[in-house]
Amino acid sequence: MNDYENMPDEQLVQLSLKDQDCFYYLMKRYEIKILRYIKRLTTVSHEEAEDIIQEVFIKVYRNLNGFNRKLKFSSWIYRIAHNEIVNQYRKTKLRLSMIPLSIDDEANLIDSIHDTIESNGAYENLENAEKVREALAKLPDKYREILVLRYLEDKSYDEISDILRKPTGTVATQINRAKASFKKIVRRHQLDKEIVK
Repeated sequence: MNDYENMPDEQLVQLSLKDQDCFYYLMKRYEIKILRYIKRLTTVSHEEAEDIIQEVFIKVYRNLNGFNRKLKFSSWIYRIAHNEIVNQYRKTKLRLSMIPLSIDDEANLIDSIHDTIESNGAYENLENAEKVREALAKLPDKYREILVLRYLEDKSYDEISDILRKPTGTVATQINRAKASFKKIVRRHQLDKEIVK
């Protein structure tokens, strides 16, 4: 059993095509990650998030034969999760822009962005998570999602390109715009003075 747990994703995919019991190990590997991603991008309850992830895994299983081996499996499954979130948004109009990030998520996001924003220390040692949450909630959905993928899900530009089906150059541009937008929101509401003294 340990062999399955240590296998590369692509090998597990091939085995899952022959033996559906192997699919369990793919699910186990990605269940927490995809559930966390869904919760970071939506305001759904835990039960609703579990319903979404169930749909994600059903679609993954049904489409394993169509998995493009040129892509990373992780990018492919995140793409399916992204599509399912968009589908749920269209069906239920759930609010994607009011994502309730945890304090740790907020700190990680700001710490990650910090090096690329000339902030003179404005985002270091966060003391007021609620103000940060307010600033992040004001970002357009597309910027919020791309920052979550880059800085919280730790996806590379190429992986984000695969997930969102946008050219890598567009991903880079949107990340820069998202960071600039976040910086403006913080300055506009003078949150930098409140976040860190």
